[in-house]
Amino acid sequence: MIRQTDPVDSYLIITSTTETADEIVRRSGSNLAFALAVLPKEKRRDMRVFYGFCRVIDDIADDPGFSTSDRAEGLDHWRALINGDAQPESGIETEFSQLIDRRKLPREMLLEIIAGCESDLNPQAFETFEDLQTYCFRVASAVGLVSIELFGYRNPETKIYAEQLGYALQLTNILRDVAEDAGEERIYLPLEDLARFGVKPESILEFSPEQPAFRQLMQFEADRAAGFYKAALAVLPEEDRDSMRSAELMRVIYSRILDRMQEDGFNVFEKRYRLSKLRMLWEFLRVRFF
Repeated sequence: MIRQTDPVDSYLIITSTTETADEIVRRSGSNLAFALAVLPKEKRRDMRVFYGFCRVIDDIADDPGFSTSDRAEGLDHWRALINGDAQPESGIETEFSQLIDRRKLPREMLLEIIAGCESDLNPQAFETFEDLQTYCFRVASAVGLVSIELFGYRNPETKIYAEQLGYALQLTNILRDVAEDAGEERIYLPLEDLARFGVKPESILEFSPEQPAFRQLMQFEADRAAGFYKAALAVLPEEDRDSMRSAELMRVIYSRILDRMQEDGFNVFEKRYRLSKLRMLWEFLRVRFF
């Protein structure tokens, strides 16, 4: 991302990057990028381009170096690219535009992903879980529904798997990142759930939520995430299990992170939960070869 203070054509500046998908993936260091390694070479290449798109629009939405209006225009630029109303620049824009046409990606899902990122421009609290679930669909389940088109699948039930897994992954992220989000004045946990367990929103923003009410709240949400992991695995068709290896690696990694949070009493204000490199390697080998 190129930062510049010149106000002229700032929406072009925020979207301007000559980075390729490979360069974006290399600098990301995310678990998703790691999970792509289990894919065959051709599918891995396509997924790296798709991941590059996801990373760029997420960066646009979160970049504090630009105003909210500039970031909104940056996302609109990508909407125009998806709809074929803008000429792509070199790098990830061209790579992704070609991928959309070559693999006939569902444009409506790509637009949902942008809508999810756009909602983070002016983050608002979620009153109910249904409100949060809509957000999770856009930023996670829609990503899964595009990904399975690139992985390849035969049974339409796999779409349900992708949607359910998306909810599980995003809820796990939300639980893991409670402190990080609070530092940015954001709370993603549904306010109705906070009220149910007697946790005041301001106590989370101040990094001092009431105990044991906070742990009870987190366990409630963890049980909800675990239910989505279980639902995803239960519906995954046997004939598509091999092609879903990358998604399954993500399921294993994030469900393990969820387990660790529970075992540790959700000490999210003191640590950021992750798997060790050795455990990550083991899970990779297990999914890749067994």
